[in-house]
Amino acid sequence: MNILNFIDKTIMKLEEFILSFAIILISIMTVGNVIAREVFNSGILSFNLEVSKFAVVIATFMGIAYAARKGRHISMSAFYDFGSFKIRKIMMIVINGLTAIVLFVLTYFSGVFVISEYQNGAVTTALQVPQYLMVIFIPIGFFMGGIQFIRNMWINITDKEKVYIGIDAEDYNDKDKREIADEIHL
Repeated sequence: MNILNFIDKTIMKLEEFILSFAIILISIMTVGNVIAREVFNSGILSFNLEVSKFAVVIATFMGIAYAARKGRHISMSAFYDFGSFKIRKIMMIVINGLTAIVLFVLTYFSGVFVISEYQNGAVTTALQVPQYLMVIFIPIGFFMGGIQFIRNMWINITDKEKVYIGIDAEDYNDKDKREIADEIHL
């Protein structure tokens, strides 16, 4: 189990590094373009759009797994919030399971797309980088997100005391109730 925790922490650190690098790169490209336009009266740098697009793809699709791990994904929780503990527990197991299935299906289709891009030999216009290098992060992000949603589902199946919205984030409804109960008992 120790080695699995090490692998998990290593993957999380790698995700954090990749996401941070992508966001910083987007910022640098945006600021660089503004400086080029305002100070040097030159238009968009020829490679700026491609580098920014590459960074946005990386941040978007690699961010799926990180958001699932931390429970920071978008959720529509109107019915969920009003449910009892048991209902919320069941809903979280079902939602995570279905989301994992959808992400694995998307992994397959985006993988087919990457193979198609590789076989076509398409390159970007300014940098002449193979197009498949830009889109390869799409199936990787979907796959890693699917893994995280399976982990979220599994922790909800195995832990009978709490509801988790992410492997590292327990449900705020239960957390608030426990904190209130702890304050009353003090």
